[in-house]
Amino acid sequence: MKKVIYLSLFIAVLGFSNSLSAQKFSGLDKSPMDMASYPTDYKVSEKVVRIIYGRPQLKNRSLAELAPAGEVWRTGANEAAEITFYQDVNFGGKDIAAGTYSLFTIPGEEEWTVILNKNLNQWGSYFYDDSADVARVSVPNGSDSASLEEFSIAFKEVDNGAHMVMGWDKTRVAVPITW
Repeated sequence: MKKVIYLSLFIAVLGFSNSLSAQKFSGLDKSPMDMASYPTDYKVSEKVVRIIYGRPQLKNRSLAELAPAGEVWRTGANEAAEITFYQDVNFGGKDIAAGTYSLFTIPGEEEWTVILNKNLNQWGSYFYDDSADVARVSVPNGSDSASLEEFSIAFKEVDNGAHMVMGWDKTRVAVPITW
């Protein structure tokens, strides 16, 4: 009797597992999500800041075409980037309370405006509402000789905190963060 029960269970599990392996999955995202945090060392669990963002690629297009100067940009691809501060910080000269915010930017020739917005779970910048802005900071538009195909965000340690560095193509923009 036990053998019949075990055999029946085995057949049921086998049938269930075959149906799971037949599941169709969509292809890889063309602009995969990424995450950067500070401190950058994975062994340090108490972070100050973390950002989750999509990584669009140039693919023979210009940065000006993908993130036009003077227009609000979602700072990445797909959903608007979300930045979490785990403690109160000073973000580019503005005091910011611990919490999670959407991150938008307005690219410019000489400087970029970096925006923290309290509305979360936004797709792109289609529903961006400036009345929900928590802070706007202006930072100089820098450059590098090396070109980045994928939009990237990293944190660079400095003496009194860190810089959140955004890079794409040869453009580099750094926002100072202190705590």
